[in-house]
Amino acid sequence: MRTEELPEQFLESMKKMLGTEYQDYLNSMKEDTRTAFRVNTNKITREQFMEICTFQTEPVPWNEKGFYYNADEDMPSKHPYYYAGLYYIQEPSAMIPASLLPVEEGDRVLDLCAAPGGKATELAAKLHGTGLLVANDISVSRAMALAKNLQIAGTRNVVVTAETPQNLAAVIPGFFQKVLIDAPCSGEGMFRRDPGMVKSWLAHGPEYYAGIQTEILENAYELLAPGGDMVYSTCTFAPQEDEGAIAAFLIKHPEFHLKEVPLTGGMECGNPAFLRETEAFRGGWEMEKELLKTVRLWPHKLKGEGHFAALLQKDGSSKADRGSSFGFEKTDQEKKYPEWTEFRKSYLKTELSGEYLTFGDQ
Repeated sequence: MRTEELPEQFLESMKKMLGTEYQDYLNSMKEDTRTAFRVNTNKITREQFMEICTFQTEPVPWNEKGFYYNADEDMPSKHPYYYAGLYYIQEPSAMIPASLLPVEEGDRVLDLCAAPGGKATELAAKLHGTGLLVANDISVSRAMALAKNLQIAGTRNVVVTAETPQNLAAVIPGFFQKVLIDAPCSGEGMFRRDPGMVKSWLAHGPEYYAGIQTEILENAYELLAPGGDMVYSTCTFAPQEDEGAIAAFLIKHPEFHLKEVPLTGGMECGNPAFLRETEAFRGGWEMEKELLKTVRLWPHKLKGEGHFAALLQKDGSSKADRGSSFGFEKTDQEKKYPEWTEFRKSYLKTELSGEYLTFGDQ
């Protein structure tokens, strides 16, 4: 991408943030973007895939199932393995958010802004067919594409929704043990990969998206159970959308804290100094130490595009049964629903395991 095509206001902001590294960033914008795929362990193990892989690959440092490939020589998107759902083609840095979320088997997991499905398919693979994944996107058309990708990936324990985060929070507060927010953002980190994002930035810059992100974080706060983990990520460099969004959220919700994230492959900790002249830095020195636990990915320092991520935890116990908090009621199925019992005995070939719940009379 030609740097003269980048907005002057954006360049001034980058120059202020990067200092002596600014020219390195400009040079990186002229380089080719890296391409990668992530093995879908819902269908095949990493070791099994490597035995049948015919591509020239190189490991992605921050995801053990991720591999760079040579786009000039290999075409994974045309291979039968792709249509069989053995891997998902994904921008390397975009593998970070789902990698950071510590999903355990049996968890109730929410991907709040899930389309087109790269992160949702990874979360599903972590669940190994257990628990529940709710993959949501506010756009119906994008949710349909999301459902298709989850189906190709062989995901069974998933519900796809097309709702606003606010509506979800109103119906099932405190239900999820893990929440992923790959927030809509100004997209500065994707300018090299998708120059069309520059036009979008000119129409709606960081200030516009910062308000949307604040609202989404507040809804995620309502949806997350005590003791639960939440990842917030963007593909932008703008401090008000990154460290600023996290600082404002922590000030409002002191029951949350940031968790340490391992820095690999050129990742760097977030930089609270970007906020020192802004209102978002009201937290002072303690907040500055906390924000050092966030992570940034710079395209001139690693093989991927620009990204930001933070892993947060909500105080409290994650072991308690929180089903009743939104109207679910445990029932004796044999006695209360004889029609269900008759159907199960007559037609189901496999005994279902798990916990039976009702919502109203459903």
